[in-house]
Amino acid sequence: MAGQIRKQKRRNGSVMEDTWLVRIFLGRDASGKRKYFGKTIHGTKKDAQKFLTAKLREKDLGIFVDPASMPLDQFLDSWLEDVAKNKLRSRTFEGYKSLLRCHVRKQIGLTRLCDLQAYEIQKMYNGMVKAGYSAKTVRHVHNVLSPALEWAVRMKMVFQNPCDLCELPRIEKKEMMYFTALETAIFLEAAKTDQYYPAFLLAIETGMRPEEYLGLQWKDIDFDNSRLSVRRSVVPLKGGGFAFEEPKTKQSRRSIPLSKTSLAALKVHRVKQLESRMKINDVYQDYDLVFPSVIGTPIQHQNFYRRHFKKVIRLANEKIRKENEDRTDKKPELKTIRLYDLRHTMATLLLSKGINPKIVSERLGHASIVLTLDTYSHVLPAMQTDATDQIEKLMFAT
Repeated sequence: MAGQIRKQKRRNGSVMEDTWLVRIFLGRDASGKRKYFGKTIHGTKKDAQKFLTAKLREKDLGIFVDPASMPLDQFLDSWLEDVAKNKLRSRTFEGYKSLLRCHVRKQIGLTRLCDLQAYEIQKMYNGMVKAGYSAKTVRHVHNVLSPALEWAVRMKMVFQNPCDLCELPRIEKKEMMYFTALETAIFLEAAKTDQYYPAFLLAIETGMRPEEYLGLQWKDIDFDNSRLSVRRSVVPLKGGGFAFEEPKTKQSRRSIPLSKTSLAALKVHRVKQLESRMKINDVYQDYDLVFPSVIGTPIQHQNFYRRHFKKVIRLANEKIRKENEDRTDKKPELKTIRLYDLRHTMATLLLSKGINPKIVSERLGHASIVLTLDTYSHVLPAMQTDATDQIEKLMFAT
């Protein structure tokens, strides 16, 4: 028999009430043992029959799901180990684990997978917003939890992904930070006092990400053809250490032409690096890095920011303040931006000069030109104005 209904007596406080156990035969497992789906219905026998009929119809249509009774915590452990770990980079995987640990497990981790409702997830998202987390962080959590529950749907552990029913907070665009052309010149002039001046040159000229130029090796630079190749990123590992990883996308693996200025700076830098290495050759670890630490290992992103980038900005501003003492038209000081914003500086300066967005997109290693245009939409109004001026000249050309 495919399904059956059994009457049961259950105590509800001091009162005994009738309940109905609905059982559906699901077949046999690998060992030949019979498998059943069971559900207790509180109500009348007619309610139980209605439930049984609906489930048998789902079984006939092939859409029946045996709800998983495991806690969400246990399911996430399984998903992380069996699915996510095989597809993600080590740093991304650790990020997934961190988001789930900090925001999901504490709130709804003990909820059974089959009982998890959209309103519980929505409540969790709303709570994050009230606690001061940004809309971007909430969306990061959603972008981890939703694929996990989507996998549960595919494995027929649940019938529907509750994340699909949730409303996400709107991300408000922040003002893009970058150096103007004048600020860039001031910054680079001050950067000449730093040993990593060529790194700042490349950051602005090529638009490379910090993890890309800090992972750059000498074999990636083709001095004969004046080009460099982006082939890897250096990423910190949890608990210390580092790893080299390939670029995230096909577009991120790219070749970028270099100016004569950058090539000359790199040649000088290489000579100085070899001279410095000779002094501590016994402890030097050779990773062939263009911008290594004193002992040859990759520089930590935050250390590079604090010890070199912020130092250059501080020196530039000290010089500006000193010059302003004898000026009536005060020169503005450099604003404090992130190391990553040197990448934005390159893109903004090129787009503002009318360089084809496709060229800029390829230089940045963006997955599509749409991403480039969306990211640098602050430049578009000026480009539209220039376009209007140009079309007017063309229309009335004689």
